[in-house]
Amino acid sequence: MMKKLLSVVFLLLSFLSFSQNTPLSNKATVSIFTCGRGNELYTTFGHTAIRIKDENTNLDVVYNYGAFDFNTENFYLKFVKGDLQYFINASSYNDFIYEYQMEKREVIEQTLNFSPTQKQELFDLLNASLFSEERSYTYKFIDRNCTTMVVEKINKMIGKELIQKVDDTSISYRELLYPYFANHFYYKLGINIIFGAKTDNKAVKLFLPSELMHSLDKAKINGIPLVIKKETLIQGNELESGFSFVDSIYFIALLLLLLVVTNKKKVFVTYLFVAGLLGLFLSLVGLYSLHKELLWNYNALLFNPLFLLLPFLKGKWFKKLIQTCFVFLGIYSLLLLTKPHVWLMLPFIAATAYMLWKLQKSERK
Repeated sequence: MMKKLLSVVFLLLSFLSFSQNTPLSNKATVSIFTCGRGNELYTTFGHTAIRIKDENTNLDVVYNYGAFDFNTENFYLKFVKGDLQYFINASSYNDFIYEYQMEKREVIEQTLNFSPTQKQELFDLLNASLFSEERSYTYKFIDRNCTTMVVEKINKMIGKELIQKVDDTSISYRELLYPYFANHFYYKLGINIIFGAKTDNKAVKLFLPSELMHSLDKAKINGIPLVIKKETLIQGNELESGFSFVDSIYFIALLLLLLVVTNKKKVFVTYLFVAGLLGLFLSLVGLYSLHKELLWNYNALLFNPLFLLLPFLKGKWFKKLIQTCFVFLGIYSLLLLTKPHVWLMLPFIAATAYMLWKLQKSERK
């Protein structure tokens, strides 16, 4: 064990010494990798990395700002809170590309038209991050991730906002993200339930790997295209697709329909109570989390925390609560009319409205 530890330390020290003392040659190249999407949730949007290659010094290293440690204490709590630390790491080109070959995920390389001085400066900036306090950064879904960090480093090296978003900025973040979950219904449902009002803002921030690739294609330095070469290193397979009844809105609609046709007050109150627990979570997590995407979540108007009072009220107070919940449900329905996830939430709206109506009707009797 001690030998392995010493070997790792020696390797890191050797690389640090090399990166600080050996300048890049005129044959050095800088390129951006845009990696395709995978089937795991954390690979849904793809990945961005920077490659620096120098044939004269046998250097071929890939810098990756998307590393994180599953063994971090309270990993999921920190992820939800928004203070999970991601970090930059460096690996050989062969090690990096092997993972994508095994997963058969597409990798596109764009070689950038930088001067030798710019390449050296970017190389130094990346190594400074790798071996300093800058190595770690607090991950933010839209504002700070593997793509935004690469954009930040390149713009810092250039000294101006060279890379700017060229994709459609008239749509919302929610609309932009929606197609990425085409093959994963429950991911799509969960993301659209937990995301709040910020994701309905115009998608002006460049934060997705594919957006960076498109922006690089359009970027120019002094009128000269920034990308001098673009090639596909790994063709990649298309994500698995195909209809699954269980993994679809129809399955959710069927479950809700089965609850509705029971026509039992206890069933309705139990469902609404559980929905209220979810609404309470949506309301509180926005206050707890540093992820601004979770703040001001209007889905709490559908999964209303007021439902938690239903088992404990009777008579006029029960009826007043039902009427209040109907008002909130109406407001939610109006808010959702222009949102892309309206069809996702429609079965929940219909089932909730029916249950509230039946509960109100039974209380009158």
